[in-house]
Amino acid sequence: MKTEGRNPSPPELNEEDKSRITVLFLETMVPKLRRHHARVGALNCGFAGKRYRSWNLRFTSAGPDFRIMGFEYDADTREFDLGT
Repeated sequence: MKTEGRNPSPPELNEEDKSRITVLFLETMVPKLRRHHARVGALNCGFAGKRYRSWNLRFTSAGPDFRIMGFEYDADTREFDLGT
C-alpha cells in the first residue's frame, strides 16, 4: 500500500512529559488564567519548554481550580502571551 502524501504519526507525550507540563501549568499559567477570568480554552505548552511548543493543552475551570482535559499535537500552533 502506498504511503505517499500521508503524514507520519504525531509524536506522543509520555507520562513524565504530561506531569512536567501539568506542574508548570498549575504554577505559572493558572494565576494568569485567573487574572484573565478564563474558564475554558486551549493553551500552547511552550511555557514548559521548547520541546513542547508544538503541543496544546485543553483546560477547564473546576471551581477555583483548573483541570487539564487533554493534550493535542499541532505542528503549526503558536504561543500566546498572557502577560506577567
